[in-house]
Amino acid sequence: MKYSRLTKEQLEEMHAEFSKFLATQAIDKFEWDQIKIEKPEVAEQELDVFSDLVWEGVLSKTEYLEHFSKNHIFLFQCYDTYVKSIILKSLVPKVDFLTKEGLHWLSDNLFTETIEIKIGKKEFSEDRNQSLFQLIQQGAILSDGQLFKQINTIIESE
Repeated sequence: MKYSRLTKEQLEEMHAEFSKFLATQAIDKFEWDQIKIEKPEVAEQELDVFSDLVWEGVLSKTEYLEHFSKNHIFLFQCYDTYVKSIILKSLVPKVDFLTKEGLHWLSDNLFTETIEIKIGKKEFSEDRNQSLFQLIQQGAILSDGQLFKQINTIIESE
Protein backbone atom coordinates (compact mmCIF):
# COMPACT_ATOMS: atom_id res chain seq x y z
CA MET A 1 0.00 0.00 0.00
CA LYS A 2 1.43 3.35 -1.07
CA TYR A 3 -0.56 5.66 1.22
CA SER A 4 -2.97 4.74 4.00
CA ARG A 5 -6.38 3.17 4.00
CA LEU A 6 -9.28 5.58 4.06
CA THR A 7 -11.13 5.69 7.35
CA LYS A 8 -14.46 3.94 7.76
CA GLU A 9 -16.17 7.35 7.61
CA GLN A 10 -14.32 8.32 4.40
CA LEU A 11 -15.18 4.98 2.81
CA GLU A 12 -18.84 5.43 3.77
CA GLU A 13 -18.86 8.88 2.15
CA MET A 14 -17.35 7.39 -1.00
CA HIS A 15 -19.79 4.48 -1.17
CA ALA A 16 -20.92 5.29 -4.73
CA GLU A 17 -17.33 5.62 -5.99
CA PHE A 18 -16.36 2.36 -4.28
CA SER A 19 -19.32 0.60 -5.91
CA LYS A 20 -18.15 1.85 -9.32
CA PHE A 21 -14.61 0.72 -8.48
CA LEU A 22 -15.89 -2.78 -7.70
CA ALA A 23 -18.04 -2.76 -10.84
CA THR A 24 -14.92 -2.12 -12.97
CA GLN A 25 -13.70 -5.45 -11.61
CA ALA A 26 -17.05 -7.15 -12.29
CA ILE A 27 -17.83 -7.43 -8.57
CA ASP A 28 -21.47 -6.78 -7.62
CA LYS A 29 -22.90 -6.27 -4.13
CA PHE A 30 -23.72 -9.95 -3.62
CA GLU A 31 -20.21 -10.99 -4.65
CA TRP A 32 -18.63 -8.26 -2.48
CA ASP A 33 -20.58 -9.46 0.55
CA GLN A 34 -19.34 -13.01 -0.12
CA ILE A 35 -15.73 -11.86 -0.51
CA LYS A 36 -15.90 -10.02 2.83
CA ILE A 37 -17.02 -13.22 4.57
CA GLU A 38 -15.10 -15.91 2.68
CA LYS A 39 -11.91 -14.06 1.70
CA PRO A 40 -11.43 -11.13 4.09
CA GLU A 41 -7.81 -10.72 2.96
CA VAL A 42 -9.03 -10.07 -0.62
CA ALA A 43 -11.54 -7.54 0.70
CA GLU A 44 -8.72 -5.81 2.60
CA GLN A 45 -6.63 -5.68 -0.59
CA GLU A 46 -9.53 -4.15 -2.53
CA LEU A 47 -9.96 -1.48 0.14
CA ASP A 48 -6.23 -0.73 0.02
CA VAL A 49 -6.18 -0.45 -3.79
CA PHE A 50 -9.24 1.82 -3.73
CA SER A 51 -7.71 3.98 -0.98
CA ASP A 52 -4.50 4.39 -2.96
CA LEU A 53 -6.47 5.38 -6.06
CA VAL A 54 -8.40 8.01 -4.10
CA TRP A 55 -5.24 9.40 -2.45
CA GLU A 56 -3.43 9.49 -5.80
CA GLY A 57 -6.29 11.47 -7.34
CA VAL A 58 -6.50 13.94 -4.47
CA LEU A 59 -2.74 14.45 -4.19
CA SER A 60 -2.33 14.92 -7.95
CA LYS A 61 -4.74 17.87 -7.78
CA THR A 62 -3.30 19.37 -4.59
CA GLU A 63 -2.08 22.94 -5.03
CA TYR A 64 -1.96 24.26 -1.46
CA LEU A 65 -1.48 22.84 2.02
CA GLU A 66 -1.57 24.52 5.44
CA HIS A 67 -0.40 23.38 8.85
CA PHE A 68 -1.25 25.39 11.95
CA SER A 69 0.30 24.85 15.36
CA LYS A 70 0.36 26.99 18.50
CA ASN A 71 3.22 29.26 17.41
CA HIS A 72 3.75 28.39 13.74
CA ILE A 73 1.82 28.49 10.50
CA PHE A 74 3.26 26.55 7.57
CA LEU A 75 1.84 27.47 4.16
CA PHE A 76 2.74 25.44 1.09
CA GLN A 77 2.22 25.98 -2.61
CA CYS A 78 2.75 22.72 -4.47
CA TYR A 79 4.26 22.55 -7.94
CA ASP A 80 5.20 19.55 -10.09
CA THR A 81 8.82 19.31 -8.97
CA TYR A 82 9.02 21.43 -5.81
CA VAL A 83 7.06 23.02 -2.99
CA LYS A 84 7.28 26.68 -1.99
CA SER A 85 6.77 27.45 1.70
CA ILE A 86 5.99 30.44 3.86
CA ILE A 87 6.54 29.85 7.55
CA LEU A 88 5.17 32.28 10.11
CA LYS A 89 6.47 32.04 13.66
CA SER A 90 5.20 34.00 16.62
CA LEU A 91 8.00 35.29 18.82
CA VAL A 92 5.43 35.92 21.55
CA PRO A 93 5.02 32.58 23.36
CA LYS A 94 1.49 33.27 24.69
CA VAL A 95 0.05 33.70 21.18
CA ASP A 96 -1.86 30.65 19.96
CA PHE A 97 -2.54 30.43 16.22
CA LEU A 98 -5.03 27.65 16.90
CA THR A 99 -7.47 30.21 18.33
CA LYS A 100 -9.50 32.98 16.71
CA GLU A 101 -7.74 35.48 18.99
CA GLY A 102 -4.34 34.21 17.87
CA LEU A 103 -5.23 34.66 14.20
CA HIS A 104 -6.56 38.15 14.89
CA TRP A 105 -3.30 38.96 16.70
CA LEU A 106 -1.43 37.68 13.63
CA SER A 107 -3.30 40.01 11.28
CA ASP A 108 -2.50 42.97 13.55
CA ASN A 109 1.18 42.05 13.97
CA LEU A 110 2.13 40.32 10.72
CA PHE A 111 4.91 42.73 9.74
CA THR A 112 6.26 43.58 13.17
CA GLU A 113 9.30 42.24 15.01
CA THR A 114 7.01 39.80 16.85
CA ILE A 115 6.53 37.63 13.75
CA GLU A 116 9.35 35.82 12.00
CA ILE A 117 8.67 35.03 8.34
CA LYS A 118 10.73 32.51 6.39
CA ILE A 119 10.30 31.70 2.73
CA GLY A 120 11.61 28.48 1.28
CA LYS A 121 11.60 26.19 -1.68
CA LYS A 122 12.27 22.48 -1.63
CA GLU A 123 12.68 20.19 -4.61
CA PHE A 124 10.91 16.87 -4.23
CA SER A 125 13.52 14.22 -3.56
CA GLU A 126 11.03 11.46 -4.21
CA ASP A 127 7.57 11.08 -5.68
CA ARG A 128 5.65 14.39 -5.48
CA ASN A 129 2.46 12.84 -4.17
CA GLN A 130 4.32 10.78 -1.59
CA SER A 131 6.03 13.96 -0.34
CA LEU A 132 2.70 15.77 -0.06
CA PHE A 133 1.17 12.78 1.70
CA GLN A 134 3.97 12.94 4.29
CA LEU A 135 3.09 16.60 4.96
CA ILE A 136 -0.54 15.57 5.45
CA GLN A 137 0.49 12.81 7.84
CA GLN A 138 2.40 15.45 9.83
CA GLY A 139 -0.78 17.50 10.20
CA ALA A 140 -1.10 19.58 7.02
CA ILE A 141 -4.54 19.99 5.49
CA LEU A 142 -5.67 20.73 1.96
CA SER A 143 -6.27 24.42 1.39
CA ASP A 144 -7.66 26.81 -1.19
CA GLY A 145 -4.42 28.79 -0.87
CA GLN A 146 -6.10 32.05 0.09
CA LEU A 147 -3.81 32.75 3.07
CA PHE A 148 -0.70 31.72 1.11
CA LYS A 149 -1.64 34.04 -1.77
CA GLN A 150 -2.41 36.98 0.53
CA ILE A 151 0.85 36.76 2.42
CA ASN A 152 2.88 35.98 -0.68
CA THR A 153 1.46 39.07 -2.45
CA ILE A 154 2.40 41.28 0.50
CA ILE A 155 5.90 39.79 0.76
CA GLU A 156 6.58 40.15 -2.97
CA SER A 157 5.44 43.78 -2.99
CA GLU A 158 7.90 44.80 -0.26
